[in-house]
Amino acid sequence: MTLSRHSEQNRFLKYFSYLAVLLLLAAAAWYFTRPEPVRVQLVKVERGTVEATVSNTRAGTVKACRRAKLAPPAGGQIAQLLVKKGERVKAGQILLELWNDDLQAQARLTEQQLATTTTRIDEVCTVAEQSGKAAIRARQLRERGFISPEGLERAEADAKAKQASCKAARSEIEQGRSRIAVAQAGLRRMVLRAPFDGVVADISGELGEYATPSPPGIPTPPAIDLIDDSCMFISAPIDEVDAANIKAGQVSNIVLDAIKGKSFAGKVKRVAPYVLELEKQARTVEVEVEFVAPPTSENLLIGYSADVEIVHASHGNVLRIPTQTLLEGNRVLLYRASDGVLEERVVVVGLTNWEYSEITSGLSEGDRIVTSLDLAEVKAGVRVQPEEKK
Repeated sequence: MTLSRHSEQNRFLKYFSYLAVLLLLAAAAWYFTRPEPVRVQLVKVERGTVEATVSNTRAGTVKACRRAKLAPPAGGQIAQLLVKKGERVKAGQILLELWNDDLQAQARLTEQQLATTTTRIDEVCTVAEQSGKAAIRARQLRERGFISPEGLERAEADAKAKQASCKAARSEIEQGRSRIAVAQAGLRRMVLRAPFDGVVADISGELGEYATPSPPGIPTPPAIDLIDDSCMFISAPIDEVDAANIKAGQVSNIVLDAIKGKSFAGKVKRVAPYVLELEKQARTVEVEVEFVAPPTSENLLIGYSADVEIVHASHGNVLRIPTQTLLEGNRVLLYRASDGVLEERVVVVGLTNWEYSEITSGLSEGDRIVTSLDLAEVKAGVRVQPEEKK
């Protein structure tokens, strides 16, 4: 009896040792063959500012506040071309002059005619003055009975006629001055002056060529293209669905394709009062954005392509997450620090843009969510190895 019980105990210990070895081997096999946790990048839910923005649908353009495509008011042959391309000019400076020898001769003729008229007026009015004095003497003589009433009438009539001739001659002076003004206006039509300070961008024409003004409805190349480059702005098309959110004075961010790695502060200057409808293009509204501080060290040129990002709403000190961490249906993958497993969480989103999205509920400050959403194995319920991402 005792020997049998002792034998059973030995057999149990033998089988137990075999079982323990098998369990250790299974545990070792699982340990060395278990799947490694997926390495993911995490980002903390923090507070900050989220701005709602609107961007242009097509590339905008840098334009000058003042640009004039100038042509002489009258047609004629270019006699003097007084500026060159790229030259800076002042307001009122003569840019070109058409052949106008005939008009100059006409102006000189009218001036000479005025001088002749002035001399003749002196003569006629002097005679009229003498006739007036003669009429006064005739009246005195008639009172004394030395002349007849008919003689007095003749003297007074002659004086009135001479005075009328003097007045008529004086009116010719005003006519002569008006003819001179007409001649000078004709000369001014043959001279092209700068309406403002600027730089000559282009010249269409050479000495001896014929310049003509543009007829109504028929665009022709301007004689001189003048640009005021001291003031520039961005003209950009905004989709009509976003136009209602844009108001003058809103802040903006300007990015120029030609100036890499820099952005410039801007402000909405004007919103067009109509929608531009072009064939085969989406309907857009033109928005003008001016520079708060124009670039100084960079070579900013008229015609550069530019993009604008207009801020029409802003919420400060709110919970925010990178927009790229949002899944379809406003879902995020939350990292549970207790067991290292990802949990799917539905959030409520407020303001959003390409960079950040406001979270009004569903997350707390300090929570960590996954940004490595491009990995196929990253999903809810998976154990992960976190890598913090700033």
